[in-house]
Amino acid sequence: MSRTTDILLTALAPAIWGSTYLVTTEALPAGYPVTLAALRALPAGMLLLALTRCLPPRAWLGRVFLLGCFNFALFWALLFVAAYRLPGGLAATLGSLQAMMVILMARGWLGTPIRAGAVAAAAVGVLGVALLLIGPEAALDPVGVAAGLGGAASMAAGTVLSRKWQPPVSALSFTAWQLTAGGLILLPFVLIMEPALPPLTMTNIAGLLWLGLIGAAATYALWFRGVARIEPGAVSILGMMSPVTAVFLGWVLLGQTLSLVQGIGAAIVLGAVWAGQRANRPPAGDATARPAMRARSPFKTGVSG
Repeated sequence: MSRTTDILLTALAPAIWGSTYLVTTEALPAGYPVTLAALRALPAGMLLLALTRCLPPRAWLGRVFLLGCFNFALFWALLFVAAYRLPGGLAATLGSLQAMMVILMARGWLGTPIRAGAVAAAAVGVLGVALLLIGPEAALDPVGVAAGLGGAASMAAGTVLSRKWQPPVSALSFTAWQLTAGGLILLPFVLIMEPALPPLTMTNIAGLLWLGLIGAAATYALWFRGVARIEPGAVSILGMMSPVTAVFLGWVLLGQTLSLVQGIGAAIVLGAVWAGQRANRPPAGDATARPAMRARSPFKTGVSG
């Protein structure tokens, strides 16, 4: 597939993630963040494992659990802390710093050159998210700010390491491994930290199915596919599509107002995402731009059943 097709497919993931806030607030019981995160990750991961019938070899377990922690368990936990302690706009703006963190981490871990245009696009994108979401009521809570920055760093590390560690399996299998690992990491914290969920309504179940099957299994498969094919800086700035979708859904479905400043912010974010793709495009003939095609997997993929 062309690079443009890869970018568009990868951008679907953060665009769909923008529905998470709407689904969480409108369809799920409040006050169970760790439990809901585990229910989002573990069933989806186990379903994908059953579909792909591909288990990670023992030598990969450490990497898989580290990636599951960065991309899911730690990231989602810190995300909920930031969301509870900060206005949503400020939390999302801190999260958008992930694009800059990825550029720096990719330099250190992958040797990817730092391009001035990519840094500028990421910085402009952060400004656009701030205009889109931050209101006059924004207040700085130290714990919330630390959680927001930690969550951005966790997702950035997971993105870069997912590029660095590429097993010779499909993106769907790689997603299954990480989702399952992240859910297993969260499970003991659910038992220790939170009470049992109340009886779930049909709306609750529908919300969990959306977040698990679409918002986790399908979208992260697209995301990890993109991570393997597109430059890290180009992938990370696509994450700024999420707050744009969140604001759009709030305007269309919840009747929330959309001010001129927010409209300008959305336009800036979309412009930054476009500029980020151009700035991160590798020079023609750069053999390091894309990883080599994966060989046929030597792993044991047949699981009885």
